[in-house]
Amino acid sequence: MKQENNCALPQEGAFRTTIGGQALIEGILMRGPEKQAIVVRNQEGELEVKEQTLKLIKDRYPILGLPFLRGVVNFLASLVEGVKALMWSAEFYPDEEEEKPPSKFETWLEKHFGNEGLMKWVIGFSVVVGIAFAIALFIILPTLATSALLYFFPDAPMWLRNLLEGVLKLVIFFLYLFLCSRLKDIHRTFQYHGAEHKTIFCYERGLELTVENARRMPRHHPRCGTSFLFVVIVVAVLASCVVFALPVVREVAANPIVRILLHLLLLPIVVAVTYEINRFIGRHDNPVTRALSAPGMWMQNFTTFEPDDSMLEVAIHALKLVLPREKGADAW
Repeated sequence: MKQENNCALPQEGAFRTTIGGQALIEGILMRGPEKQAIVVRNQEGELEVKEQTLKLIKDRYPILGLPFLRGVVNFLASLVEGVKALMWSAEFYPDEEEEKPPSKFETWLEKHFGNEGLMKWVIGFSVVVGIAFAIALFIILPTLATSALLYFFPDAPMWLRNLLEGVLKLVIFFLYLFLCSRLKDIHRTFQYHGAEHKTIFCYERGLELTVENARRMPRHHPRCGTSFLFVVIVVAVLASCVVFALPVVREVAANPIVRILLHLLLLPIVVAVTYEINRFIGRHDNPVTRALSAPGMWMQNFTTFEPDDSMLEVAIHALKLVLPREKGADAW
């Protein structure tokens, strides 16, 4: 039976939660204002649950909770927690191939740091590799490709270089999402992504958290990570256009190595600004915010798919575990 996909956003004045989530391997991570919960359906069909009380960095260092500073901090924290959750969910679906013996480096780490220390190394390495991959794909590759193309047009103006670089970044991002969505395992993970959105929408509209209610909700959400990444690219393009137009920068910005370094220096600022834009869009519903979120919402056609009822059950269970004691504490 074809499931209904109502793409309308919550109406003006509706409650909007700060709760967010992440799709995992046969599961979902939900992060609320006070708690974090991971719910995974194992191979026997049972739910595995892992709960955690949040210890926010801003509670220890209030300055890191200020606008623009909180964006970078929360982004890095989400990366680390996301990798931890993904690794935990993968434990219930081990590789069918025979496990390889640990390498000498893994043996050395386990001997000197124990299993917990080894896990920290693996998580740290995974985060670094993930960031490095993103930098290579969305900064280094477009910059070098544009420089190679404009090598044959040395008199091309700086605005043209910025335009080509920005267009190439968006094309790479689109192709990356499209190719990922075609992979069978990733497609199923993106179904859990849809379940996360539907469940959060159900909560925001004040409906009872049931599979029937969640099924009727939209699968596109304005605070989605896909929209966030899309806006990161757009803000990065606009920031580079402004910075590279400065006379003191324009003289050296034609050098691809210098451009890459400048992009890296701008990256924390871009993430901080994008985070605030995403928060603003998430707590307002008007023609301006709908226009700002429209491209990112369209991109979610490749990262969210209609979930089945069992996936919605997982999302609902995870969301219920992180609901705040008082709803007012969760409002934007």
